[in-house]
Formats: sequence, structure tokens, C-alpha cells
Amino acid sequence: MISTNRTISPARRKWLQFRANRRGFYSLVIFTVLFVFSLGAELVSNDKPFLIVYQGNYYFPLFKSYPETTFGGIFETETDYRDPFFVELMEEDQNRAYFPLNRHYYDTINYELDVPVPSPPTRENVLGTDDRGRDVFARLLYGFRLSILFGLALTAVGTIIGILCGAVQGYFGGRTDLFFQRFIEIWGSMPELYLLIIFASIFKPSALLLLVLLSLFSWMGLSDYVRAEFLRGRNMDYVRAAQALGVSNMVIMYRHLLPNGMTPVITFLPFRMSASILALTSLDFLGLGVPPTTPSLGELLAQGKANIDAWWLSLSTFTVLVGSLILLIFIGEALREAFDPRKKRYNSAT
Repeated sequence: MISTNRTISPARRKWLQFRANRRGFYSLVIFTVLFVFSLGAELVSNDKPFLIVYQGNYYFPLFKSYPETTFGGIFETETDYRDPFFVELMEEDQNRAYFPLNRHYYDTINYELDVPVPSPPTRENVLGTDDRGRDVFARLLYGFRLSILFGLALTAVGTIIGILCGAVQGYFGGRTDLFFQRFIEIWGSMPELYLLIIFASIFKPSALLLLVLLSLFSWMGLSDYVRAEFLRGRNMDYVRAAQALGVSNMVIMYRHLLPNGMTPVITFLPFRMSASILALTSLDFLGLGVPPTTPSLGELLAQGKANIDAWWLSLSTFTVLVGSLILLIFIGEALREAFDPRKKRYNSAT
């Protein structure tokens, strides 16, 4: 093999270092596959068929609502695709209804149970039902998607605010830094849980309200790391040279200091996302999170606590929650090693 000297870009070098950590790399692959799978939850778990063939015509209930009159009913209300009349109709002639693998939506109540709710796993409900007769697998799938999307949104908002505040503190220093530091000390001493209880009693609970309230506090930890990086970088020779050439402060902060100060930001992203998911789960468990009808992991854990004999509620939810957090922790460890300057660098010889 002939060795050639090629310069590897810093981004590719970090990626190669990340891939060298097999545990972190495969955790990223598994987590990505699970997240993409949850994005298509409507195609996996739903009480509506994704395709109906009726009298030679094609219908797509997942994307459009059809009244009962479309399929020979007498009412103008939306079709109940679990109704025995509809099931028998689809068995006639060339009529067909193609359902997802799990024929339950997250709010579908199974009225045909032979045992009291919460009912244990059966062939129809592979992970059992909750205390209202709803399918646990469907609520886990949709709850997992909500948790990941909420974690991504909260992490993104907190990261942006933390970078902006930390950059201003570290670059300008002096009274600006002193003012922000005193403000963070006062703001950080606010009782976050009590504020959530107060706002939950005033406003209607929703994921958006939680996102806004938690974003008010989630940026402070990251801003300290960004501030330290900017404080160290503003005295570098290349920054002083840019200032002597008349480059504006915004350009220096964005093009010179920010790229060099992104190491702690990127390293802490998976851990911040884990904290965001845990925050949502904890608030839902306490009844301060999303509305009760919304599928969430915390609400299922609360049901498991209230129904100790229903082991499938706690076990399945605990497995999904802990598994997600473990994957994120492994990803975070791999990122930390990839951005650690003390680790062995990939050279350019291949």
C-alpha cells in the first residue's frame, strides 16, 4: 500500500475519532433508527387503515377523514374503522382494508377486554393496556417520540440562549460580565418547581408552555462554559490582530471565537438532551407536565406506581426510558473523547 500525505479536515478528524468509539457510534445508529421509527408512528400503530379498497376506489384514511356514508353508512360522522359493520364490509367481494401492524392509536380504548383494566399483555395488546384500556405499546411509541422531540427543542433553545449570553459575557468582560453574573445568580436561585406549579394552575398545561418555562432556566449551565472559552480566547494574538485591523466585534465573535469555543457545547449536547427528557418525564409523573390525554413516559410511570400489580406498565416504560438515556450517555462519552485534545490524533497518512 502506498502512503500518501493528505490533510484531514478538523471536522473529519473528529468524526473518525468518534467512530473509533464503537459503543458510542453504534449507540448513535440505534438511537437514530429508533427516532426515525417513532416519526412514522402513525404508520406503525393506528386505529385507521392506511389504505382502503372499496368498490374499486382507493381511500387513504390517514391523510383524509371519510364519513360513514362513503362506505354505505347512514351518518355523516367520521367512520369508525373498528366498528363490526365496517369490518364485515371489508370482507365482502374485493373490498380490503390494510391496517398498521398495531391496530391501536394512543387514545384508542379497547372495549372488548375480558378482564379489568389495566389488562396484561395479550395477542391484541402486546404490552397490555393502561388503567383506561388504552394500548401501552401505542402510548410508549408516541410518548417516546414526544420525549425526543421535546428534548431536541429544549436543548436547541437552551443552547442558543446559553451561547449568546456566554459569548457576550466572555468577550466584553468588565461590567457586562459582572452584570450577567449577578443576574444569573439571582435568576438561578428562583424556585423552578414552584414557578411551574404556579403557571400550571394559571395556564392550560401543554408541551409548548413547558418548553418556554424550562427554557428560561436551561441555558445558565452552558453559558458558564461558553463564557470561559471566550474569556480565554479574547486575549489570543489572532483576536488582537483582528481588532487592530478594524474587524467588528460581531465578526470576531462569530468567525473566530465561536468555532474555537464550540467544544464544550457539542460535548454536552447529549447530556443536556438526557436532562431535558428526564425533566419532562419527572413533571409528567408529578402531574405538572402535558395534559393527561397526551401520551408520555412520565404518565405511564405514574400509572405503574398507582397499579403495582400491573408490572407491564412500569417494566416497559422503565425499559424505554433507561434505554434512551443509556444510548445518549454513550453518545456523549464518544463525543467527549472525540473532542478531547489529549487523545491521540488521526494523522494524515493513509
